[in-house]
Amino acid sequence: MRGKLLVLVALVSVLALTLSACAPPAPETVQVEVTREVEVEVPVEVTVEKVVTEEIQVTPIPEGPYEHLARAKAGEFAGTEVNIFGVYTSEDEARFRAALVPFEQATGIDVNFEGSGDFEQLIRVQVEAGDPPDIAQFSQPGLIAEMADKMVPLDSFMNVDQLKEDYIQSWLDLATFDDHLYGLFYRASTKSIVWYSKPEFDAAGYEVPETWDQLLALMDEMVANGHTPWCIPAEHGGSTGWVITDWVEDVLLRTAEPEVYDQWTNHEVPFNDPAIKEAMDEYVGKIMFNEDYVYGGPEGVLTIWVGQTAELFPSEEEGRAEPACWMMKQAGWIPAFFPEGTTVGPDGAWFFYFPPIKEELGKPVLGGGDPIGMFNDRPEVRAVIEYLATPAGCEVWVKTGGFISPNRSVPTDWYFDEAERLQGEIMQNADVFRFDASDLMPGTVGVGTFWSGMIEWVGGEKDTDTVLQEIDDSWPE
Repeated sequence: MRGKLLVLVALVSVLALTLSACAPPAPETVQVEVTREVEVEVPVEVTVEKVVTEEIQVTPIPEGPYEHLARAKAGEFAGTEVNIFGVYTSEDEARFRAALVPFEQATGIDVNFEGSGDFEQLIRVQVEAGDPPDIAQFSQPGLIAEMADKMVPLDSFMNVDQLKEDYIQSWLDLATFDDHLYGLFYRASTKSIVWYSKPEFDAAGYEVPETWDQLLALMDEMVANGHTPWCIPAEHGGSTGWVITDWVEDVLLRTAEPEVYDQWTNHEVPFNDPAIKEAMDEYVGKIMFNEDYVYGGPEGVLTIWVGQTAELFPSEEEGRAEPACWMMKQAGWIPAFFPEGTTVGPDGAWFFYFPPIKEELGKPVLGGGDPIGMFNDRPEVRAVIEYLATPAGCEVWVKTGGFISPNRSVPTDWYFDEAERLQGEIMQNADVFRFDASDLMPGTVGVGTFWSGMIEWVGGEKDTDTVLQEIDDSWPE
């Protein structure tokens, strides 16, 4: 039995290597200690947490196509050090350190990582003091844009043709400023997925929709069967509103060109551009304002806590043989809030890609990602960046769980489980990727008037035109 991953990586244990001026042998495995849930007899069967050592097979670091990585593998930079500062802490920090081990073993370069929950404040202090880290690991591209004039453009030394082969253009555009690439996206996440209980879906004869028309037909079929299609819990205290903005953003990517989305997030078109109004009135509103479609109706959207997922599943306690609502559009982290004992997988709680609307716009994905940028230009630093651009740079993390890669060359059979594999496939099949718009907008708008405006809109306090005009008026000069 392979238990559920509880703590992503607790400790990295590797074979000792003697650093020398020549290249060390390339590693074939990395030993990683992880905490898993395992079943034991004591004398009855119980589930406990247990630290186990897993041996992760790793692929050799590629000879090419990156010059400095090849030179590092040849031992040219053995004995040097590179420091990375970023947002990864606790489990993520340990996992990232594990992913760096094959590089350190193969090159003799010592890579030191430090993570901090106060990264955004501290990196500004370091940069202003003229003492930045060699590499910074960010949580979104906005801070890179702010610091680009102090950073090293990656396209000044990296093989751009290889980057274009490994990443769709969207990922490169997100970290391109003044026509230069300053960030490389390492880890990604998607919001463009819909969760459901597969056993109940199958028993009811429902089929996963692949187009918007099929989704609408499924919703009407559910209503005809006495079922409520959607759970859309959005109450989140002072952060209430982001679930609704996610819906608007995901729909906008499916109804308007990605350039419109970019212009909207940058206020190059007004917030009440016709494309935004169409996304809200013709698509999102027709779902959220229909009490047959949404559990609890608009009031339920605004009053049910965002992590409340029990209605998505049958419940013996509540005497419910079927879900109270059958689908929930939410990000890949939502299983952490599923009822205890819920199995995530093709035989339990499962998910599908939020269907496209306009065929000519392909398959867009909304989500987030962690870009990595470079401040100090030394050959060993270049080698680390190039390593992180290859599938090998994330292999250990992918194989031990908790990681989705934006690199479409990462083999999908590396993924820890079926849920992560499917999300990896969705990411690889994306024609367009865009960051959550509210995260890219000025804070007074993105997490301010945009959130509050959506609350007023769904609550029926204000109509679409009024809400969009007020948000537009709030945009800072």
